[in-house]
Amino acid sequence: MRPLSDVRPKPLLEAGGKALIAWQIERLVAASFDDIVINVAHLGDQIEAVLGSGARFGATLHYSRESAPLEVAGGIATALPLLGEGVALVVSADVYADYDYASLRPRLVAMEASADAPHAHMVMVPNPAYHPDGDFVLRAGLLVQDGAPRLTFGNIALYRTSLFRELPRGERFKILPLYQDWIRRGWASGEIHTGLWANVGSPDELMRLDRLLDGETHLRR
Repeated sequence: MRPLSDVRPKPLLEAGGKALIAWQIERLVAASFDDIVINVAHLGDQIEAVLGSGARFGATLHYSRESAPLEVAGGIATALPLLGEGVALVVSADVYADYDYASLRPRLVAMEASADAPHAHMVMVPNPAYHPDGDFVLRAGLLVQDGAPRLTFGNIALYRTSLFRELPRGERFKILPLYQDWIRRGWASGEIHTGLWANVGSPDELMRLDRLLDGETHLRR
């Protein structure tokens, strides 16, 4: 996203007249996920200054501050004191999705109620042009590593926070090795979202999303 992200963190870049992270927060709050932890690193002070306490969204925002980006697993492990025990919904702040987060509520309740339920539940999407080979295969509700067709992880997932308990805090740690281990153990379920989803990776892609969302906004008025 450079040069845009040189002066503004990617979650604050706007599409459809609104910051990417604001779209996410509003959808989460609409689904009653209103106690939210935000990992901040690169230009993170801007995110805190813009979002504040979260009151204007009807949310309570907490910030897990990273001196340098810790990758997904390292960031979750570092934020554990704020997340607590149980099951957490983790989404990327710089992804746009029209996914209905409320649909995850029954699964979250089931995961908390039974130790036999999957340890993770991951929302998959059709492969974007820049990632044609996908990540994993969805078979009978579980994720597997071999076979076809492959799907791309949409950066939306429920995790038991205990999965990250043994990881060091404040250290960089990629999550892919954990996914591979959980899938091998049969711990990861999944579903597919076929609606609008965009992991914006370039200024041109941001412009296209902006035009698309602006068009939808005008249609709704």
